[in-house]
Amino acid sequence: MSTELLQAKELHKVDPVFGQVSFDGHEQVVFCHDKDTGLKAIIGIHNTVLGPALGGTRMWNYSNEWEALNDVLRLSRGMTFKNSISGLNLGGGKAVIIGDAKTQKTPELMRRFGQFVDSLSGKYITAEDVGMETKDMDTVREVTKYVSGISESKGGSGNPSPITAYGVFVGIKAAAKYQFGSDNLDGKKVLVQGIGHVGEVLVDHLTQAGAIVTISDINEDRLHEVGSKYGAKIFTGDDLYGSDVDIYAPCALGATINDDTIVRLKAKIIAGAANNQLANEVIHGQILKEKGILYAPDFLINAGGVINVYSELANLTKAQVMEKTENIYNTSLEIFDFAAKNNITTHQAALSIAQKRIDDRKKELENK
Repeated sequence: MSTELLQAKELHKVDPVFGQVSFDGHEQVVFCHDKDTGLKAIIGIHNTVLGPALGGTRMWNYSNEWEALNDVLRLSRGMTFKNSISGLNLGGGKAVIIGDAKTQKTPELMRRFGQFVDSLSGKYITAEDVGMETKDMDTVREVTKYVSGISESKGGSGNPSPITAYGVFVGIKAAAKYQFGSDNLDGKKVLVQGIGHVGEVLVDHLTQAGAIVTISDINEDRLHEVGSKYGAKIFTGDDLYGSDVDIYAPCALGATINDDTIVRLKAKIIAGAANNQLANEVIHGQILKEKGILYAPDFLINAGGVINVYSELANLTKAQVMEKTENIYNTSLEIFDFAAKNNITTHQAALSIAQKRIDDRKKELENK
C-alpha cells in the first residue's frame, strides 16, 4: 500500500483517477450529478472487506473538482483504517458534495444525493460530516435507509460531534500520559485550531480538566463566543504553529502539518479531530518522530463519531458507545508502545495494526 499522497494541483499530471497515489486501490468511485438540483458529488468506496463502507458526507466549496476528488479519496481511505482500528465491522467510504453549504444546500439536493446513495444498495452508508447537520441526514433518510446519524427523535443516535470530541479528549490524555508521564492536563497549554461542533466540545473538556486553552478559528464571531463561554484565550500572534504550547489540537481541515509548519512546531504532542493532519504521512510522520513530537493518529482518536453512528447499525446502547470510545485511551497507549518498540512512526504503527485486521478478515473470507 502506498502512503504518499498528491496535492490537488499535481493531479493533472497523472491519470485522473486510477493513476493518483491517493486512489490507493479504491473499490469504487462514483460521480453523481443532477442538473435540476445542482448536485455535484463524489462517493469514494475504499474497502468493504470488514463490512459496508461507512463514512460521512462533506459539503465544501472546493476551488476545483480535482481538489474535491483528492479529498474524497483521502477521506474514504482514512475511514477504512478508522473503522478497522476501532474494531468496527465496517469498511471505509466517504462522500463530498461540491458547493457552499450555507447558500447551496437544499432539501431537494440532499434528497437527490440520498437517491444516489440508495442506488449503491448498501455498499455505502452515509452520515454527517463538515457542512452537514443531523437534520440533513434526516432528509436523506426520506429516500434511503443507508444513512446513520439521524435525529434521536427519529430513532437515531443524533449529533456525533460530542462523542467525537470525547474520543479526542481521551486520546489527548493518553498522549499526555505517554509523553509527560501523567494524563493530568491541569496547567497544560493546549492550542485548539478550529472550534466547530467538535472543537467547542473539546475546549469544554480541556477547560474542565484544568488545561490552559488557546483557540484559533477563521470565524471571528465564533472565536469570541467560544472564548467568553469557556474562558479560553484567543490566539492573536503571527505564528500559530510556533506557539509556545504543550499540545497542538488541529480540529479544522487536514494537512496542517506540512513542509512549512512542521519546522516551527514547539508543541510536544499533536492530537486533534481533523482528518489527514499530515500532508505527507511518510515524510512528516518521520520528521515528527525525529523531533520527539508525539503524534496521536487522527483516524484513531477522532473515531468517536463513527462509533456513535455505528451504534444505529449494531444496536449498541449509549453505555456501549461510551465504553468503545473510552477504549481509544488504551488503544492509543498500545500504538505508542508498538511504534517505539518497532522504531516506526505512530502513524505507521496504527496503519499496520488496522491493515492486519483487514488482511486477517480477507483470508477468512477466502478460506470459506
